[in-house]
Order: sequence, then C-alpha cells, then structure tokens
Amino acid sequence: MRIVIAGGHGKIALLLARQLSDAGHDPVGIIRKAEQTADLEQAGARALVLDLESSDVDSLAGHLDGADAVVFAAGGGGSSGAERKLSIDRDGAILLADAAEKAGVSRYVLVSSMHADDFDADRATLPAEGDDVFQVYLRAKSEADADLRSRDALDWTIVRPGTLTDDAPTGNVSVAARFDEGTISRADVAALIVSALTEGTAVKTQFEVITGEVPISDALTTIKY
Repeated sequence: MRIVIAGGHGKIALLLARQLSDAGHDPVGIIRKAEQTADLEQAGARALVLDLESSDVDSLAGHLDGADAVVFAAGGGGSSGAERKLSIDRDGAILLADAAEKAGVSRYVLVSSMHADDFDADRATLPAEGDDVFQVYLRAKSEADADLRSRDALDWTIVRPGTLTDDAPTGNVSVAARFDEGTISRADVAALIVSALTEGTAVKTQFEVITGEVPISDALTTIKY
C-alpha cells in the first residue's frame, strides 16, 4: 500500500512510517522543510516537500494520485500560536480530505485529540493567548473531525488518543467513545493506524484510545462508535 502521511516529520508519523515500511508498504511523508528528508528516509519513507498552508486542492490531489490511503498526523506544534491551530490542525485536515476525494483516495485516518468536543466556545476564538490557545486547538480538532464525519465518499477513521508518551509500545489498548483520562504511547498509536489501514477495520468510526488490555487488532474489530 502507498500511504501518504501529512505531518510526516512528527513523532507519530515517523513511527508510523517505520512500521509501514517494515511491513512492506510504501509510506510517503509530507514535510515543509527539505532538510527533514533524511529523517524520513531513515524511517523508511519517501519525502514529499509541500506546505499544506500554502497548497491548494488541485496541487495536493496531484501528489495523491495512486495512493491507497492518507493519514493526517500534522499539527501546528506546541509552541505555535492559535492561528496555526486553525490553519494546520483544522484547515490542513480539511484540505487533505478535499484532495483525497478529488484524487479518488477513499481511505483517510485522522489523528485527533481526546475530548476535542469539550472546547470552551467563548475562549476558543482569535486572538488567543495562554490557556485559550489550547481551547482553539481543541476547537480546530473538533471542527476537522466534524468535517470528516460528514464525508460519505471517504472511509474515514478518527483516532482520539489520550495523553501521548514516548514509552515503549505495549500492543494493547482500550477504546471507547470517551474516557475521563488516560495515556498511550505514540508507538501504539502508530501501530493502531497500521492495523486499521492494513486490516480494513474501524471504518467510519470515531473513538478515544488509551493503553489497555486488549490487543490492538482485536480492539479495532469491535469498535462501533
């Protein structure tokens, strides 16, 4: 499978690329900076240098031609301002969905955030500073998720992980419509995406996921959220 990953230099994306490559697939990571190419190649991925914030549907769709799936794992980053939460976490995800539809790529996995719909609407507006930036981030994720859920043409999966860690993978998770709290390693999030893509599970589902006791593959076959 050829799988195009937006946010290709992110921690989850690099782990995902390595797992896909090791399994014999063809990961392609979208990156903004050409100097990040070596990191992607080391992870077994090919690099596509493209800035989602300045791209358009036609241009991006051209790069998706022949892809089997897309994954949105991009984000404005913890140090970015509120504006980039909207332009990347929301608008970038929507752009990728538009381009996937245009290119005829039906499979789309979106990495979102736990409790994304709980943003404070009064605080999730621009301009924003301090804690309000996080509210804008949750709003961006929530609105991107809602857009994807509305698309009948895409076989979407929305993954809302708990607090991310760099711990070693366990291979076991818990999934639900909502958890009060919980953590999960980035490596397990990557493994979950690989499982969903390669086994065709969790299509048209949205769920929160944390470390648990159920093997990833088994957990995904039971999701009905």
